[in-house]
Amino acid sequence: MKDFVTITTYTYPFEYAILKTILDREGISYFFENETMIGVFPFYSNALGGINLKVHQKDKDKALQIIDDLNMDSHLRIV
Repeated sequence: MKDFVTITTYTYPFEYAILKTILDREGISYFFENETMIGVFPFYSNALGGINLKVHQKDKDKALQIIDDLNMDSHLRIV
């Protein structure tokens, strides 16, 4: 996992539900750090630093562009 970088952080899983589908469709290598722990104990989110979206370095620019497109061009804004 050393080639993965954090590109954004979320507080709760519902904030990125649509994003996961898009990343899968685009074939981007990613994982959400702390996702399981916060899914079980939602109030731990702040203590753990949130849910970090980590993508492979080769996919970083493409993933950032997808997030920007969702925030700018769509009513499906990523929080």
